[in-house]
Amino acid sequence: MPSPPLSTRRSPPVRTIAAGRVLAGALALLTIAAPPLAREARGQERAAPRVAGDASGWNDSTTLALVRRAAERRRSQLADTALRDYRALARGTLTFLGQLGNLEVELPRVVQATQVATEVYWRAPNQSRQRVVGLRDTTVLPTDNDFYRDRYGIVQHNFPDVIRLGEGRDVADVPHPLAPAGEALYDFAARDSLRIRVGDRTLSVVEVQVRPRDPARARLVGTLFVDRADAQVVRMAFTFTSAAYLDRRNEDVSIVLENALVEGRFWLPRRQEVEVRRAGTWLDFPARGIVRGRWDIGGYQVNQELPPAAFEGPELSFAPREELRRYPFPGTVLDAIPADVRMVSDEDVQRVQAQARALVQAQVLSRAKGNALSARAISDFVRFDRAEGLALGAGYLARLGGGVAARAQARYGLADEQLKGTLAVERRWAGAGGGAVRLSAYRDYRDARDVAEGSRTVNSLAAQELGRDWTEPYDVRGLALGVDAAAPFALRAAITVGVEWQDSVRVRARPARGTFRPTLAAQPAAGARATLRLERPVAPGPFGVTWSATSELRLAAWEGGEEASAGGGLFCGAVADVSCGRTARLAVDLGAERAFGAARLVTRTTAAHARGEVLPQDAVYFGGPVTAPGYGLAAFAARTALAQRVEWRTPVPFPSVSLGRYGRSPARATLAPFAHAVHVARPIDLRSARSGWYPAVGAGAYLFFDLVRLDVARGLRDGRWTFAVDVARDFWRIL
Repeated sequence: MPSPPLSTRRSPPVRTIAAGRVLAGALALLTIAAPPLAREARGQERAAPRVAGDASGWNDSTTLALVRRAAERRRSQLADTALRDYRALARGTLTFLGQLGNLEVELPRVVQATQVATEVYWRAPNQSRQRVVGLRDTTVLPTDNDFYRDRYGIVQHNFPDVIRLGEGRDVADVPHPLAPAGEALYDFAARDSLRIRVGDRTLSVVEVQVRPRDPARARLVGTLFVDRADAQVVRMAFTFTSAAYLDRRNEDVSIVLENALVEGRFWLPRRQEVEVRRAGTWLDFPARGIVRGRWDIGGYQVNQELPPAAFEGPELSFAPREELRRYPFPGTVLDAIPADVRMVSDEDVQRVQAQARALVQAQVLSRAKGNALSARAISDFVRFDRAEGLALGAGYLARLGGGVAARAQARYGLADEQLKGTLAVERRWAGAGGGAVRLSAYRDYRDARDVAEGSRTVNSLAAQELGRDWTEPYDVRGLALGVDAAAPFALRAAITVGVEWQDSVRVRARPARGTFRPTLAAQPAAGARATLRLERPVAPGPFGVTWSATSELRLAAWEGGEEASAGGGLFCGAVADVSCGRTARLAVDLGAERAFGAARLVTRTTAAHARGEVLPQDAVYFGGPVTAPGYGLAAFAARTALAQRVEWRTPVPFPSVSLGRYGRSPARATLAPFAHAVHVARPIDLRSARSGWYPAVGAGAYLFFDLVRLDVARGLRDGRWTFAVDVARDFWRIL
């Protein structure tokens, strides 16, 4: 039986991303799905000159002696007469995920999941064959993704002397550090040692870091764990230099290979992971595709005198379709996906990337990207609301090198005939969770609401066709300095300070049907503003609850009045009708859910409080399908308000619909009855609602891969029936 592996982790691959086209007659989902780009293999490269050992421990004689032993052991084990053959069974999952929105925070969504069972055969001196005997998959979101063929097999003997992945389209012609030429191409340093217990034996394992002598070449960067006694490789964890990536979309490729001691003598594969992350090349858009593969290998039968017929045929083959379907997988495909597959980045992969950044400059690992069109959401290109009418926009990102970039975004409203936009210069850094510092100048129409009542795209359609605009826009112009960084407790923090001028906007557009309600009566003001925003992505918590949170603290010192707005806020205390004030405002949005079998209990809490001299644009506004279903769009405006929803989501049968090359929608929908309540305290004069509780009940339904949500609700205190249709909330940020 195999011994426990060095760690208790498991294994990944990639291909496409979905996003969307735009609106007002051209709205649909945009897809970044270019086929993989292949390149002809490079020729042989000359080795970099030898570098003597240095004071930091690189290439010292002791480390190089261990590396040479490991390289020799690697060559000799293939000729080891004691290991004549073996067979094993590898069970794994291949998961294709899409990540949309803030790529540092937003969790990837499972798009496609495939469960695989593969028989593994090996015979001396170096014959190997793998046969896929079980295969089933499920499509969670529409996709025409196909995994590369070699994703369905495992890596044997820690890769051959030349490493290739993705059928040679992801990575090819990367020399192995323990290949005959490895010592001339890589630097080595022993950084740590640890002891692991295997049965009645204690093994001393040395951590050897590996970096390329020439980082501009196609090389790997990572760590080898080598048994000090017999120089066997127990574990490999590495990524690649950017020069190794043949597909221009690749952001990074990470590999983790773990071996276990079989029958007390042979180190053979135990667990493996591969992760490939890709993004589009022509458009800077917050979307990423991720393929993660996890493998567990066991059931070893050693020296069974395998017949020659077991090695006939291609190195990787598939059983007939009916045999693949009959394989007795337990549970469902989604049940087999490890929970951490849905995380922003796998823990082992994060460690690989962090170690690689410590060994070489981050630029060596990142795929070089050129200038590109830029957008944070589809509505940056086209939108419609009552203040701007139809507004057309575009953006451009210029990468200046060294992590510095300049971004320009502009939008012009055809109804208000005003130009809005942002000019920003930012410097991003890697390591310790990454982050950025940016200086920006902007003019925009900001929404006074803390929580959007719907996606910007659907809001544009509803405004254009029905005169229903859920936003509360007001005019802002300013200069700001901001810093984004990782914070304690897995939070992402964004701190912004600057000066800003604010004013009201007017209804300028006309809908196809209906009439727009008035815009917010924002008060002209100018002054200093500081904001602290904390974000916590969806993460597991106690008692099986997963949760996410966003909070924003805003402090402002302002001068109000027409003269202050026109004169840049210079008249406070000097002109009679110029008022001065300070405002503090806190808003929190907290989501939590817990699974009960196939059903889920979902809660969402939204609260905000403003104190001091509160301008109309700083009040709390609730009303709409998210914060106040069953009440009007402009139902509540106050200094303090709380919205609480409790929802039960359960699958129900529903007709399946064919989507052509993208598969079929599931033969189910998700029913979501809910209870909702709003509490208002200290309402302002802009609305007629009184203080107190405003309850509502309703039901939602998710259809077509849970992409579309329908809602009906009834307010129980001076309320009414309301109806809403929108895209699932997870996609709002990029719409």
